[in-house]
Amino acid sequence: MKKNSFFARLFRIGRSNANAALDALEDPQKMLDQSVREYTDNIAQAETAVAQTIGNLRMLEDDYKTAVNDAREWGVKALAASNKAEEYAAAGDGANAEKFNKLATMAIQRQMTSEKKAASAEPNIASQRKVVEQLKSGLNTMSTKRQELVSKRDELVARARNAKTQSQMMDAVKALDMSDPTSEIGRFEAKIRTDEARVRGASELAASSLDAQFASLEDLGEATEIEARLAAMKSESNVLDQAPTAAQIEDAPSESEIEARLAALKGENQG
Repeated sequence: MKKNSFFARLFRIGRSNANAALDALEDPQKMLDQSVREYTDNIAQAETAVAQTIGNLRMLEDDYKTAVNDAREWGVKALAASNKAEEYAAAGDGANAEKFNKLATMAIQRQMTSEKKAASAEPNIASQRKVVEQLKSGLNTMSTKRQELVSKRDELVARARNAKTQSQMMDAVKALDMSDPTSEIGRFEAKIRTDEARVRGASELAASSLDAQFASLEDLGEATEIEARLAAMKSESNVLDQAPTAAQIEDAPSESEIEARLAALKGENQG
């Protein structure tokens, strides 16, 4: 079973390859031209056969006409011989009268033979005429079909050429698309964007590194020192604002007066 299956598959492969080779070798225009040539040869053979049939018909018609003419002529001769025999009989010349009577009889026999020949030819002529008409009609039909075949051949060849041209155009368009400079620009732009993204990623990675963290700490210490100095300056400014002016010092009470006032207050509290 496996052996049979193997040979069956091998046969199918061989047949498919053969069909593919035939399809590759089969040129539509050449095959159509061959069909036109073969049909043209068939028409030529048919024309030869029809011409021969027509020739045979014309021969029959000629024979018929000859037989009819012969019958007419022999009738004329028979009448002439019969009249001559009567003249000799009236003149008492029996020998010549008998002679011309025999001639008249022979002419009548020949006339009858020609009439029979013409009569037998009539049916054949009628039959041949019908055959010739049918052959002519068939030949005209073949000629019409040949014209249709030629027109169809021209149409299919034009379509095949158009399809081939369109296929070549499509191949050319594909080639242009492949060599389009804008596609190269797009490719380089994508590469540059990739490089830019890689640089941005590296920058973010560097910012998150240990050195970057220490650098941020140094920046923070410097900012703290700046803030401390600013606070100290503000504090000194407040102290200066709260210090008494010279006028205030002059107007201030003396120390003895202050002590007297304190003593008075204490006495009031004790009482």
